Amino acid sequence: MTPAELSAALYALVAPIIVRRSGEASEGSAQQKAPQFEESDLVLERPKNREHGDWASNVAMKLAKPLGMNPRELATEIAAAASSIPGIAAAEVAGPGFINFRVDAAAAGQLAKAIVDAGEAYGHGHLYDGITINLEFVSANPTGPIHMGGVRWAAVGDSLARILAAEGGLVTREYYFNDHGSQIDRFARSLLAAYLGEPTPEDGYGGAYIADIAAQVVAVYDGDLTSLGRDEQQEVFRSIGVNLMFDEIKQKLHGFGVDFDVYFHEDSLHTSGAVDKAIAQLRDKGHVFEQDGATWLRTTDFGDDRDRVIIRSNGEPAYMAGDIGYYQNKRERGFEQNIIMLGADHHGYVGRMMAMTAAFGDTPNVNLQILIGQMVNLLKDGQPVRMSKRNGNIVTLDDLVDAVGVDAGRYALVRSSSDTSLDLDLDLLAKRSNDNPVYYVQYAHARTASVARNAAAAGVDRSEFAPELLTHETEAALLGALQEYPRIIAQAAELRQPHRVARFIEEIAGLYHRWYDNCRVIPQGEAPVETLHRTRLWLNDATGQTIRNGLGLLGVSAPERM
Repeated sequence: MTPAELSAALYALVAPIIVRRSGEASEGSAQQKAPQFEESDLVLERPKNREHGDWASNVAMKLAKPLGMNPRELATEIAAAASSIPGIAAAEVAGPGFINFRVDAAAAGQLAKAIVDAGEAYGHGHLYDGITINLEFVSANPTGPIHMGGVRWAAVGDSLARILAAEGGLVTREYYFNDHGSQIDRFARSLLAAYLGEPTPEDGYGGAYIADIAAQVVAVYDGDLTSLGRDEQQEVFRSIGVNLMFDEIKQKLHGFGVDFDVYFHEDSLHTSGAVDKAIAQLRDKGHVFEQDGATWLRTTDFGDDRDRVIIRSNGEPAYMAGDIGYYQNKRERGFEQNIIMLGADHHGYVGRMMAMTAAFGDTPNVNLQILIGQMVNLLKDGQPVRMSKRNGNIVTLDDLVDAVGVDAGRYALVRSSSDTSLDLDLDLLAKRSNDNPVYYVQYAHARTASVARNAAAAGVDRSEFAPELLTHETEAALLGALQEYPRIIAQAAELRQPHRVARFIEEIAGLYHRWYDNCRVIPQGEAPVETLHRTRLWLNDATGQTIRNGLGLLGVSAPERM
């Protein structure tokens, strides 16, 4: 019995109790309206102590006051009725009015077959069915390799995209290509200086990679650079160098398992007239004004701490002008929800962006959502990793992958909430031991595959299924956790927190290892193959499928041998 099945059955019992009790409370007085109560209001949770049951609900405590009843009295009535639900072994009242439900072994065990039958679809839901979602992440400037902040967003963003898609969302992964503005000018000057053998400009980019890119520009350019003036040379290094750097970024991200559906060029917002169009729309709405020779957006009308310049007094667009054009461009492309992932240094940016969203007549934190990620530090031998010589003063994607590989790198970046700073211990992530969380989960999956191979060799197959035989306490605990997986996926999608998936499959891995230590799938010695062995194979394979699905949502492989 799944939580959804239990919830539906309970709602069918509770709804008439509400109507009847409302009528009784109204006798002799003005008619009392029954409290509004939907099936979605009936929340089931797993008790922290498994001895208290499989599921718990506070439904009686929610309804008691509007019904004018004692919570425990109402809980007793609901529990008595719930005991008749097929698959419920017992319903017991606890504390001030909680109800604990125990599911019988046969009903709980049915899940193992359901998971195997569902395969890769197990855990998928309908939270965002048909909703168009634009997920913008990484978006590192094409002026150097991706640093660890961007790498964290690469892992988290790609995982979130997979999770939102698993809940029915129509997700577009988008990379905002910052090819407009002063940072590109500094990059071009740095490349030119490297080519000419000059010192790096004071505001330029250092690191050996600049000389590497400059040499590639010379090789790609079809002409004589020495015949050009300095301004013309700089334009060559700008146009070719930016493309070379961006190609390298895309290649590195692909190797990290991250690809994008759209690479959007910031410069196109200005050359296509999108910025002017968006500003004109805001002007028509009465939110744009002129002051001190500049053009402003009146964001204070929408909760911002001050109004924002969008066109400077010299006629040049401010950075926010691009944001205005880009947001409206996304809305015109039909995206209902636009999620942007930004670094910790952009925290003060949120208020003005939400004000801009409201100025367009949209809903902040719905049509536009901003996630802020914190910094990542790499540690080796307990000390911060020294900066990469090639890349100047930053630690990059290559540094992480070279140290621990793609799987360990992605998993480690995803398993902690992205709004907290993160220290990654490279020595731990390189270990093949249970102390390493990605190894622990992958090993559990590999063990399920090993059990399946050995079972086949011993003549144990899935030709029989008797879920009522799955009575061992470790089986009940494992099945209880497997039931939770769809709810965890929905939570991770709704809260934008992929780390919930990682932590949950670690829990499943631990429960599986304990089950493996206590319950045999393969007969011992010359003992015959029995129905229990075949039924346990279903549970083994269901666990492997769930772990595999969870790792897949995180972009991490599920090896069958380790």
